[in-house]
Amino acid sequence: MANGQWYPPEWPDRIRALAAGTLTPVVPKRAATVMLLKDTGTGPAVHMLRRRASMAFAGGAYAYPGGGVDPRDDDRRIGWTGPPRAWWAERLGVDGAAAQAIVCAAVRETYEEAGVLLAGPTPDTVVGDTTGDDWEADRAALVARETSFAEFLERRGLVLRSDLLGAWTRWITPEFEPRRYDTWFFVAALPAGQRTRNASTEADRTVWITPGEAAAGYDKGELLMMPPTIATLRQLLPYGTAADALAAAPERDLTPVLAAARLQDGEIVLSWPGHDEFTRHIPTPPTGGALA
Repeated sequence: MANGQWYPPEWPDRIRALAAGTLTPVVPKRAATVMLLKDTGTGPAVHMLRRRASMAFAGGAYAYPGGGVDPRDDDRRIGWTGPPRAWWAERLGVDGAAAQAIVCAAVRETYEEAGVLLAGPTPDTVVGDTTGDDWEADRAALVARETSFAEFLERRGLVLRSDLLGAWTRWITPEFEPRRYDTWFFVAALPAGQRTRNASTEADRTVWITPGEAAAGYDKGELLMMPPTIATLRQLLPYGTAADALAAAPERDLTPVLAAARLQDGEIVLSWPGHDEFTRHIPTPPTGGALA
């Protein structure tokens, strides 16, 4: 492997099965992930976690805090401030309930996996230190799905700050993957007074790293990443501050990126539209296999 592109060995067989009609694509689950940024002397750094090698999906790969939508994330009782649900629905290309669920999932997962909470007691404030036994008990209850995010915010007297998020891009897991996600990527700045920690049971390491350093590690094959991760890191390179990246978010194209596989000149060509660096050429079996 010349670089750090995550590439499961079972993909060729699954691609052939999909092309042959013997594999039915799994319906992707909606998900959200957050590129949490903080300014440094050399530009913004992004918070990343390394997924445990034992994880069935992308084990050992570096990623951002995130995860699937909880069915209760569209609870209308949730305390909310910032752009209204209708604005987010238009921005994300979904209905109002789904828009709230996706934004809520982004904020909830960032708290669950990084201990950072994009919420405050008023529309123009953010909570400070979120460490301590009482906060940890609440976080653990969220992870265990013993309480909903709406219930957590209501009990704490907090409102979700949707204005602290910027929708950045959207990627859908390829149709030949057994675990599929329709994922919206967001950017956000680390709130003053808060600090990240490795609160995820799915990660064995967390780092603050500049997009340039992370991309260089990937190019050298030292950091394993999925295509959406390295693509978004490269997209962050032009921005000198976290605020610059957030300011650019509203103009970002959210057309979903979905990998495509085709048979060409006796091999499978796997590609991601608009991202040529991830193109893979996979030889077909000597006998022609299912795609002959």
